[in-house]
Amino acid sequence: MKRFAFWLVGATVLLAASCRQGPFERSADGVVVRLKPRSGLGTRLVRVQVISDDIFRITATPKERFARAESLSVVKGPAGPGTWSVRESGGDLEIATQNTTARVSLGSGRVSFLDPSGRVILEEGRDGRSFSALDVGGTPGYTVRQVFDAPSDEALYGLGQHQSGEVDYKGKDEDLFQYNTKVSIPFIVSTSNYGLFWDNYSQSRFGDPRDWSPLSVFGLYDADGRTGGLTATYAPDGDPRRGVRRLEAEIGYENLETVKKLPQDFPLYGSTVTWEGAIEAPETGTYRFGLYYAGYAKLWIDGRLLADRWRTAWNPNLAKFEIDMIQGEKHSLKLEWRPDGGVSYIGLRVRTPVDPAERDRISFWSEMADEIDYYFIRGNDMDGVIGGFRRLTGKAQVMPKWAMGFWQSRERYKTQEELVSTLKEFRRRHVPLDAIVQDWFYWREDDWGSHEFDPARFPDPRAMVDDVHRLGARLMLSVWPKFYATTAHFKEMEAIGAIYPRAVKDGIRDWVGPGYVGSFYDAYNPRGRALFWQQLYDHLGGLGIDAWWMDASEPDILSNADIAYRKALMNPTFLGPASKYFNAYALLNARGIYEGSRASFPDERVFLLTRSAFAGLQRYAAATWSGDIAARWEDLRAQIPAGINYSLAGNPYWTMDIGGFCVENRIVDAPEGSEDREEWRELNVRWTQFGAFVPLFRSHGQFPYREVFHLAPETHPAYGAIVASIRLRYKLMPYIYSLAGRVWLEDDTIMRGLAMDFPADPRVRGIADQYMFGPSLLICPVTAYKAREREVYLPASAGWYDLSTGEFLPGGRTVNVPAPYEKIPVFVKAGSVVPLGPEIEFTSQQPADPVTLVVCTGADADFALYEDEGTDYGYERGAYSLIPISYREASGELVIGERTNAFPGMLRERTFKVVWISPGGPRAPSPWTKAAVSVKYEGRAVAVRR
Repeated sequence: MKRFAFWLVGATVLLAASCRQGPFERSADGVVVRLKPRSGLGTRLVRVQVISDDIFRITATPKERFARAESLSVVKGPAGPGTWSVRESGGDLEIATQNTTARVSLGSGRVSFLDPSGRVILEEGRDGRSFSALDVGGTPGYTVRQVFDAPSDEALYGLGQHQSGEVDYKGKDEDLFQYNTKVSIPFIVSTSNYGLFWDNYSQSRFGDPRDWSPLSVFGLYDADGRTGGLTATYAPDGDPRRGVRRLEAEIGYENLETVKKLPQDFPLYGSTVTWEGAIEAPETGTYRFGLYYAGYAKLWIDGRLLADRWRTAWNPNLAKFEIDMIQGEKHSLKLEWRPDGGVSYIGLRVRTPVDPAERDRISFWSEMADEIDYYFIRGNDMDGVIGGFRRLTGKAQVMPKWAMGFWQSRERYKTQEELVSTLKEFRRRHVPLDAIVQDWFYWREDDWGSHEFDPARFPDPRAMVDDVHRLGARLMLSVWPKFYATTAHFKEMEAIGAIYPRAVKDGIRDWVGPGYVGSFYDAYNPRGRALFWQQLYDHLGGLGIDAWWMDASEPDILSNADIAYRKALMNPTFLGPASKYFNAYALLNARGIYEGSRASFPDERVFLLTRSAFAGLQRYAAATWSGDIAARWEDLRAQIPAGINYSLAGNPYWTMDIGGFCVENRIVDAPEGSEDREEWRELNVRWTQFGAFVPLFRSHGQFPYREVFHLAPETHPAYGAIVASIRLRYKLMPYIYSLAGRVWLEDDTIMRGLAMDFPADPRVRGIADQYMFGPSLLICPVTAYKAREREVYLPASAGWYDLSTGEFLPGGRTVNVPAPYEKIPVFVKAGSVVPLGPEIEFTSQQPADPVTLVVCTGADADFALYEDEGTDYGYERGAYSLIPISYREASGELVIGERTNAFPGMLRERTFKVVWISPGGPRAPSPWTKAAVSVKYEGRAVAVRR
């Protein structure tokens, strides 16, 4: 009754305000506040829309009206009338739902967000909103920024997938644009249980809005102490007489344009370049450096090695680090670069200090927008925030069950025979496998975009797919949004205005054979999306392809072009300037294939794998992989926080190239018995052990071949360790597929930053090399060569059991644990029920019966075993089963509860085996091998006592 009265009073106040044309007015979904800006680009209108009890949309503009464009990411409309109330109080307007209040200052338009007790959760900063006018090709817009005053004791996660090893973005900066190995999603989630989605598709920045600065912001001294620059020495290996020595005030050779500033006609490949001297800080503070590198790069400051990296020549990466400096203080600097391949790239940039108080604030900046547009999402926990984001941008689906198994790929199977014989070899060796992948270039050399197999190498594609299916596996096929200009499909796209013309106009040639001219289709064009699917369907739809691999979806029209030229190559899009829509290509490309596939094959689950992503991609049954990363230990290490933050950015399905895609020549050429060959094997062992515990388990890369029987002979420990990891993945399939069910039913996240499950333990917030896989398993990858132990932090909880031995360890402490060659440390949280299935070689081989329930005692536990048909969309209509399983520590009783829902082919009767794991209990070679109690289950509740 009080709530109703509150709504009534609020509505009355607002109605009166509307009648007198005051500073605000109510609409069906929120309020609009009118302001008197102090300048022509000051804020005139601020709108607060109620999306749900936990979600508000805030838009602000310097214009007299708001833009009308619909969001590409958001699918949920505003809440209906009567679910929120409004009241004016002390110069503020409060828009309240049951859970959250948005408060707007009627004088400044500043917005704050409060919990039901009136505590401020987050608020816009004073003068934290800015607009700068710009015009792109005749389209007007604004460069925009919004700053928030945020809690100082929070951690921040999300922003997509980045490769610099950072996990907590509080006080950090991140450039948000799409690039091979880099995925940008402008959504963050806080340990204070709120999230911000910045609904903008242009190039953006989180944190510091400034671009990187050249080294010339420092006082520069050469190797002899003279001012003006660093000493750059270009030394060809073996012939120092041909060297070049010059003074350089910048190290900025980062794209196809800037590399032209390198010494012309100098043989970079096979040479060593060094920059030496000193830098002098112009002010006191923290300097943030970015080392952009391809080839081998080592950086020392004050004699301390800060970076020792490698990337293949055509795919650079960014390493970030920071140094505190005092004004006038000099620091020695040395950068050594060895290009490794054709055109190679190097750059060293810096961001100068900002006020430390600014680091606690949250800032989003975007190059182009019609207005500021963001969503505030509140939850009871971080899962609730991510769930709110998915309700806003679309639910993630249950992937096909086979997709949760092991995938084998390489760049590339060159013939039909290669692909089928590889699968047969897996089956002959009884190594589990569910999917095999045909990567690019299965077409004739000059026919990219034809969607036709080269008949000389793939004489009968339908028979190839049938062979894969008969062997119990599925086939994923690489399809690019790229067309050579000579193909019929290019001409069809061109005829409807759905091809980007600039690449053809400029005569850009790719790297295949002599180089061919082509371009990408415009995925923002709805007719282009429909035609792209129709072309795929006409040529490939009848083959029985199970999944689509959507490569280069940044779009990567020309690798290593500067961003300005990248925008020119995709300009204009159907919706407007590429500057405005730069980051959302992958979202629209996935939409076209998803919608086309569901219409053509309505009861076959879609599975898409994309190299780029954006907010909302999860609703199109799309997973993302981390691109063409390097086969190096530092890249293995970087994938852990990359996967965590991608998952916390809203899409629960993430994967990577196990082993790394690009391989150093020292590995490619390594002879049997060499140290390099043994390091290669160990890298693949450790990567596979990690990969077995990410949402999608997939091996891929360049030569050497990645199949386990090519990596090592059966007698080598690497072979056994890799096969053991694959088999463990399949043993855990009832647990893993239940996690996929939770994604749909509960908006759950599979790969979980530790702060999600242990919010009261601040020590977990910055841990970048551990994570939870589902609710029970703590994964601790090994990321150093020859490491046989590693330090692990066991979060504060009821305790932890070693997955391999059952040994119990208390939580809330750091321990050194064994990490032998054959396993990585994995711990099970006390108070867990982990279901295990029988030994299988592919997911559809047999139903999961019997299921072993491993009960790790020490606290109460709950789990729901999810099952469905595995490949159709029956689960969307309720055709699935849930068996609730609960353990209560006080009584020592496990209850396998009454089954709910059903699906065709479901096991009506089954066997559960129960294994108890307790502190101080007898240890075994594995806790999973302990004697079990068998229980017959027919769908009704059954209790078992310890």
